[in-house]
Amino acid sequence: MDATPSEDDHLQGDAVNARVPKPIGTSTPRATSIVATSYATLTFPTSPFDDIIRILMLNGDNFYDWKENILLKLGCLKLDMVLRVDKPLALTESSMPAQILKNEQWEQSNRFCLLFMKSHINKSIQGSIPETDKVKAFLKVVAKQFVCSDKALASTLIKKLSSKTFDSTKGVREHIMQMRDMAAQLKSLKLEIFESFLIHFILNSLPFEYSPFKISYNTHKDEWSVNELLTMCVQEEKRLKNERPKSVHIANHTNGKTKKGKDTQLHKHKVSFF
Repeated sequence: MDATPSEDDHLQGDAVNARVPKPIGTSTPRATSIVATSYATLTFPTSPFDDIIRILMLNGDNFYDWKENILLKLGCLKLDMVLRVDKPLALTESSMPAQILKNEQWEQSNRFCLLFMKSHINKSIQGSIPETDKVKAFLKVVAKQFVCSDKALASTLIKKLSSKTFDSTKGVREHIMQMRDMAAQLKSLKLEIFESFLIHFILNSLPFEYSPFKISYNTHKDEWSVNELLTMCVQEEKRLKNERPKSVHIANHTNGKTKKGKDTQLHKHKVSFF
């Protein structure tokens, strides 16, 4: 006669099922189905952003861009649990299936993130990065390798910002946004450029034809924000473009009259000569 399974037997069976993921589509208890879904996501990650987000290779000069790029990709692939959730408590004999499940998900997320990050580091600098088995510790170790690079980058950005001049082949909107982006990069390097200081940098980078605009700002009592300056500069750029064809037309018309007058005088001179 078969013995009726006890409640303890059911709990043991659930714990075993939680450890062994089953293929999606099979009939499983609730805890096992969660593991199966999680394992399927971690093993075969798919995302609508796969074809849009291109992962940068860390080469030593682009740590912040690389880090931002990597974290965005891991988030889209739903692999970033280890970066969002603290490590669960160690398992014991009395651990519940939910605890076992969370621990295994965290460990698998940690392993996938490490492999993903290491696969996007240039081989020429991989040897200089100490080994570690935790993602957060790995990011800190990588960041320490580029402290000197940060100082060099900050120096380069300050030089570019202070010497940048307006390129007429690009619009004034793009010019101002590029300078604002440089200021934002400096802020991320703990070198904040105050907005009023940035506005003076932008005004000094504009060409001579913006001189009346600069005088207007200097005589204005109220301070402008960068967004207000951008809007006004775009309007000034449109005004200058609208005036340009008229100036060219007047110049050409004047040159034509002068040339005609010279030709007439020359013609009269020739006639009187003969």
